Amino acid sequence: MAAFLRRRPNSIPLLVATLPACLRLRPLHPSGVRSVGSAATLNFAYATSDQAAEPSPGRKVLETFREEFEVGSGTVSIETGKIARFANGAVVITMDETNVLSTVASARGDGTRDFLPLTVDYQEKQYAQGAIPTTFMRREGAPKERELLCGRLIDRPLRPLFPRGFYHEVQVTANVLSSDGKQDPDVMAANATSAALMLSDIPWNGPIGVIRVGRIDGKFIFNPTMDELSLSDLNLVYACTKDRTLMIDVQAREITEKDLQAGLKLAHPEAVKYIDPQVRLAEKAGKKKREYKLSMISDITLEKIRNIAEAPIQAVFTDPSYGKFERGEALDQITQTVKAKLEEDCDEDSLKVLPKAVDTVRKEIIRRRIIDEGFRVDGRKLDEVRPLYCESGIYPMLHGSSLFSRGDTQVLCTVTLGAPGDAQRLDSIVGPPKKRFMLHYSFPPFSINEVAKRGGLNRREVGHGTLAEKALLALLPPEDDFPYTVRVNSEVMASDGSTSMATVCGGSMALMDAGIPVREHVAGVSVGLISDVDPSTGDITDYRILTDILGLEDHLGDMDFKIAGTKKGITAIQLDIKPAGIPLDIICESLEPARKGRIQILNRMEEKISVPRAMDDGSTPKLGARISVSDGTVTIVAKNGSIMEKAQEKITFLIGREIEVGGIYKGVISSVKEYGAFVEFNGGQQGLLHISELTHEPVSKVSDVLSVGQELSVMCIGQDIRGNIKLSLKATIPKKGSPDKQDPVPAKPSANVGVSPSEDVATCTESSTPSILIRSAAECEAQERAAVQHTKAKSRKQVSSPRPYDPSSAPQNLEESSVKKKRQSKKEKEKEVSDGTKTKRKASTRKSVSHADDGDSKSKPSAQAQSLKIGDRLPAKVYQIRTHGLVLELSGGTRGMYKFEVNGRRDFEVGKELQVRCSSFSTKGIPVFSLSENE
Repeated sequence: MAAFLRRRPNSIPLLVATLPACLRLRPLHPSGVRSVGSAATLNFAYATSDQAAEPSPGRKVLETFREEFEVGSGTVSIETGKIARFANGAVVITMDETNVLSTVASARGDGTRDFLPLTVDYQEKQYAQGAIPTTFMRREGAPKERELLCGRLIDRPLRPLFPRGFYHEVQVTANVLSSDGKQDPDVMAANATSAALMLSDIPWNGPIGVIRVGRIDGKFIFNPTMDELSLSDLNLVYACTKDRTLMIDVQAREITEKDLQAGLKLAHPEAVKYIDPQVRLAEKAGKKKREYKLSMISDITLEKIRNIAEAPIQAVFTDPSYGKFERGEALDQITQTVKAKLEEDCDEDSLKVLPKAVDTVRKEIIRRRIIDEGFRVDGRKLDEVRPLYCESGIYPMLHGSSLFSRGDTQVLCTVTLGAPGDAQRLDSIVGPPKKRFMLHYSFPPFSINEVAKRGGLNRREVGHGTLAEKALLALLPPEDDFPYTVRVNSEVMASDGSTSMATVCGGSMALMDAGIPVREHVAGVSVGLISDVDPSTGDITDYRILTDILGLEDHLGDMDFKIAGTKKGITAIQLDIKPAGIPLDIICESLEPARKGRIQILNRMEEKISVPRAMDDGSTPKLGARISVSDGTVTIVAKNGSIMEKAQEKITFLIGREIEVGGIYKGVISSVKEYGAFVEFNGGQQGLLHISELTHEPVSKVSDVLSVGQELSVMCIGQDIRGNIKLSLKATIPKKGSPDKQDPVPAKPSANVGVSPSEDVATCTESSTPSILIRSAAECEAQERAAVQHTKAKSRKQVSSPRPYDPSSAPQNLEESSVKKKRQSKKEKEKEVSDGTKTKRKASTRKSVSHADDGDSKSKPSAQAQSLKIGDRLPAKVYQIRTHGLVLELSGGTRGMYKFEVNGRRDFEVGKELQVRCSSFSTKGIPVFSLSENE
């Protein structure tokens, strides 16, 4: 029994009732558990109904503090005390259903450094949007580009407000807890971090307010949603204290300086609304700021080093003949001289702070010279741009390339075009799912003559590349008009300040060199600030604005204000400052010298390349054939024309096209019968090639002429009464003795801009729109738009209403209809001229043309395609208007095309007569015209 019970413990309650009397229930143990068993070994415990309840744990109360306020049209709340209670400071900010947690912590070391080791980590984990990561490990990996950029956005306004000399390590961690997809969490994280620093015991001269501003139909919107931001022509992130600006980040669509100033002045009071709630929250739950050790240079040490180094440093800075490295070597030599003097005096304390002290003396000399004399270290005036050098198309094998130099800063930019499937897939919790325009910025160590290891994603490189990407994105054509994926690579060859703005200039030239239809150039310039500050109040007493700053002026100055745009307006801005804020009036004043400098650079760029190059030069794009399908449209990107044709033929064979009587198709013999052969063509369709349609000569046996698997081109000649497709091989072969010796080939889809596949051959007639449009990426055209324009053109040509249907005139069967269509097609083709893909018509068929037609042809001079020469001038009528050009009809029925010029005339009407000049021929032999000078 005991063995059974051990095997079947679930049977115990059932067996207890049948145990003998010797196995009886024992009294309740003090523990409140009854036991059952024999003297041998059985012991089983049961709880009784009157058992005492287990003691429940105590109830913990989390004391929370919360502030709620209105900003723009939304409600914002900040809360502390519930989450991350061990952090030095922790705040959860909420807007709608988006929640962001920001925490701060600081090391307790001595802080003996000469810089502030501030680290900001921003994280967007997929649980925030209710998703599991798609990676192999199903967890988030290294920080993505967006996370690095959001971390920089938080870092930039915080850093200037730490006390001078506070060099303890500080770490900020911002986590998106939940996201409804409406709000971008980056601005929320910046405000939450400011509140967390206010709650902590870390010394910090905050708080700050950060706000995003958009503009839709000329109206500014505060904290716009992601949907509103997609309609906005402005994406402005503004950070400030109560009275000073700390950071500006802008992406815009050519906004004017005047409109931007208006947006900045509206953004400031809205951003200040975040400040008072943080102060109130800190008063309720904040910690007392701790004592800290400052890493400062004593006045005695600074004065000693100044007396030794000031004169030689001033001599270097007043000599404009020094280049970057020559100046650097001279300054290093001065530092070594000061070091030797201090070693002679055995001044160990001064030796510890020597680099920082010498740097302080340099800063004082440069700033005093600029403010008092108005001259800079390289001899330029305050508003003068450095000498420029630019060149495009330096590497013809690349899709696009350029070299841009401003002073000693030099950048090489290249452009690579890809298919739509090459777009970058984004895994962000907000924003679009993919990105088709990418700019990658690289800053190799050799650009500053240093030795360093190359690692993964670099925050600085990602930030500079994204700034240039924003600047150029505003001019990229819409995806419907230009479906390419575009990648710009910027390789810094030499750096002496403003490499990101040089990337904007070089990238713009490379885009034009690649043939991308951008309207105009984009250029960028960096503006700096040198100011005198009252040490007692911190107010700026005097200042100078510098255009196109050097790397040394960036390091020793107060501001790096990068502004990019066109002649019409601004497309991108990034403002970084070093002091604890700059008045907004000075920021707005800096926009005008930046605009003047930008115009000078744009003029020089336009001297080298002013319009996009043609994309049909055989070098664009350098890819094998790639095929992408979206919205029922097949897009092919091929290395050259031959690869394009092979890809088109392959797709046609696999998918098929609309079958037309008289159309020629490539097929494969699938089976051979006594009466003919069955041909598989057009995506799996089969047709009968009867023995009578093999050749013009009698054939006794089909197998003597054809075999299974043989490839051939056949013509569709109709259908039989059962609906089977009838094919002919002899219709594609001229009879012996015919003057036409050239074998006809099927008309292939066009790769010319503005001409659809049905209009590739100049002699083709109207046909229905195919179910799948195959086109090259360079001349890709929206099918729906083309259909609408085609319908409008036809409606304008119609004069009378359609005639009522007459049953007596209808063909009795499809074969009869096909014969009539074929005869009508022959009459039309007798007027047309071959473009190299159609055979010449026999002289006998020309006699079937009516006398009236002969009279028309005699009254107007016929323009034959093979007789046209480049430079010929003749009249033409507008036959059709396309997205990228016109289809022109010449006398005699010949058709050609005219491509719209950039910023050229487009006010054409169907049927209007123009005077044109033959400028070239397409690869298919179609004449390409340009307008005569009198048009």
